[in-house]
Amino acid sequence: MDRITALQVFTEVSERGSLTQAAEALGLSRAMVSRYLESLEQTLGARLLHRTTRRVSLSDAGAEALPRCKQILAEMDELQAQASQRRSTPQGKLRMTASTSFAQAFLAQVVAEFLGLYPETQIELLSVERTVNLVEERIDLAVRIGNQLDEGLLARRLGVCRSVVVAAPAYLQRYGAPAEPLDLRHHRCLTHAFVGRTEFTLHRAGQTVKVPVHGPLQSNEAAVTRAAALAGAGVALLPTYFVGEDLAEGRLQRLLPEWEPEPLAIHAVYLSRQHQPLLLRALLDHLASRFGAGEMPWDAPLKPTAQRRRRGPRHSSDNLAP
Repeated sequence: MDRITALQVFTEVSERGSLTQAAEALGLSRAMVSRYLESLEQTLGARLLHRTTRRVSLSDAGAEALPRCKQILAEMDELQAQASQRRSTPQGKLRMTASTSFAQAFLAQVVAEFLGLYPETQIELLSVERTVNLVEERIDLAVRIGNQLDEGLLARRLGVCRSVVVAAPAYLQRYGAPAEPLDLRHHRCLTHAFVGRTEFTLHRAGQTVKVPVHGPLQSNEAAVTRAAALAGAGVALLPTYFVGEDLAEGRLQRLLPEWEPEPLAIHAVYLSRQHQPLLLRALLDHLASRFGAGEMPWDAPLKPTAQRRRRGPRHSSDNLAP
């Protein structure tokens, strides 16, 4: 009988504690599961499982054999994956998720490029302002921004997300600009319902300031906060990937440029390296290539403006420029 299948049967029965459940998971009959187990025990010359009418448990020999069996199966999966990668191109469908603002500002374009490279692939992109359970919602890949990762998930670091404090020229003409972080207490601040809802935390050269803030609008979507800031409704703390062009073109102005919110890591997270399809590996590589190793691509529009400010004469409004 197929020895690899016999190892799969033994591993599945050991983890589930039931021949019937293992048979259902593997798509085999209960009788066939029993035959595979008997064949493996004959090959190894030892009883691997104790069977009763109510339960199945590992024998001492089975407990010793189980880790080796898992290792063999993992190595076989890796060999199959490598062979598949050499002889095929990505195809099939993948479900992924990211925040709405990041999907709109950057990820949709990257996904479109990937689909152009691999026309036999399909991607379902779920953009939401919440942490998605990858198992329950059948997600293959999530792009997450934050410095804390869920245990049990594998992660590939892609880049860094920086944020800035901004306001529209119309707001600044009416209310003026804060000269120091604590001045934000007296401004109309636009906040996120889940992040920085009641305070902005800013850093400068080893200093950290937590500023209580309040204002006329809270939203669970950065797109809403950005739109309100552009309309002159108040001061907002927003990621540079979402407002880089607004800053470069003067629609928004950066406030307190010497102070910066804590940078957040950007990761691609997924469930397991085992049984990882070529499509997922290819998309991970494509994402990594588009982020690069240095400056984030969305921060590039800010650079020329900053260079012009350093070269040109200083004006009273220089502290508001990006």
